[in-house]
Amino acid sequence: MTVRRALAALVSGSALAIAACGGADAPPPQPGAASTASERPALDVARVEAHVLNSTVSLPGELTPFESVDVYAKETGFVKVIRVDRGSNVRRGDVLAELEAPELVAQHAQASAAYQSAQSQLSSAEARLASDRATAGRLREAARTPGVVAGNDVEVAQRTVDADTANVSALRNAAKAAREGMRAVEQREDYLTITAPFDGQVTTRFVHPGALVGPSAGGGAATPIVRIQNLTRDRLVVPVPEDHIAGVAAGTIVDFTVSAFPGRTFHAPIARISREVDPKTRTMPVELDVQDPHGELSPGVFCDVRWPVRRTYPTLFVPASSVATNLQRTFVVRVRDGRTAWVDVTTGTRAGASVEVFGDLAEGDLVAVRGSDQIQPAIDVRVRESRPGM
Repeated sequence: MTVRRALAALVSGSALAIAACGGADAPPPQPGAASTASERPALDVARVEAHVLNSTVSLPGELTPFESVDVYAKETGFVKVIRVDRGSNVRRGDVLAELEAPELVAQHAQASAAYQSAQSQLSSAEARLASDRATAGRLREAARTPGVVAGNDVEVAQRTVDADTANVSALRNAAKAAREGMRAVEQREDYLTITAPFDGQVTTRFVHPGALVGPSAGGGAATPIVRIQNLTRDRLVVPVPEDHIAGVAAGTIVDFTVSAFPGRTFHAPIARISREVDPKTRTMPVELDVQDPHGELSPGVFCDVRWPVRRTYPTLFVPASSVATNLQRTFVVRVRDGRTAWVDVTTGTRAGASVEVFGDLAEGDLVAVRGSDQIQPAIDVRVRESRPGM
């Protein structure tokens, strides 16, 4: 028993000696002591920065012709000849088609006869008025000599002149009405010649010679003759989201591209802003005035528009990777005094590698470069600051 106690004392003394020699530089932690900074997890952070936004976003747009019209016949008739076809270039006033309407010829002859009859009656009435007026004048002159002409004869002659004057006035109105009726028929005959309303190109032809067209042609009333479009000037219609409208004025030059011309950028000024937001899409239609003198761009194509987004005041930006989203919230991980916290944010426009954010943040705050819900709130971390790319 004595030997065992001696051996145990020897082993215990040797162990203490070894521990004293090997642990002099790193003493074991004491129970209950706080963890050191080197034991906290490291977290890459970036500072929240404030800038006045001046960036661009990609929006879809559609090219439409500046002027486009389906040309209809104003008068009912048969297509006698059509002088243009799809792709024909026309100038304002050029004849597109000619119609024939036999009933208009008869109406014109009838209106002309009525006008000539009214003119003939007017001429006879004017001659009668002149004669009766002369007779009345002679009777008045003779009546100055007492007893030569009875006073009743002078009065009767004057009443005849008054009646003739009223008749001439009525016949003049009738002749004027007959003339207007004849002109109306002549104007309707002018409608049988279809002309181009503006310079452009025929993009569609709907009828051929022999077709019945016009407002009284039954089903043909809804059939145009041709469609003409102005292909040297276009409207680029861009539905702009309501949060991208402010700060952009008419006259601003905007860049856009079309798939038919890869690698090429077109430019056009903002010409018309509707100032009315569509409640269904929350967008506002804006038109760019596209000059295309060579007719390279085709109406109906879609364009990629680099829409300018501007603010008149500074807003806050963080790296785009800092914004985390889960099923409940969108947030960034802010670090203050070495402790994490989740801050709910709303994102705005992206500018390069940074994104605009709105929330309980201030310029200079530190946020995690890579936001994630795996970074729990209220934990102590060591920060390694980096600058976000703008």
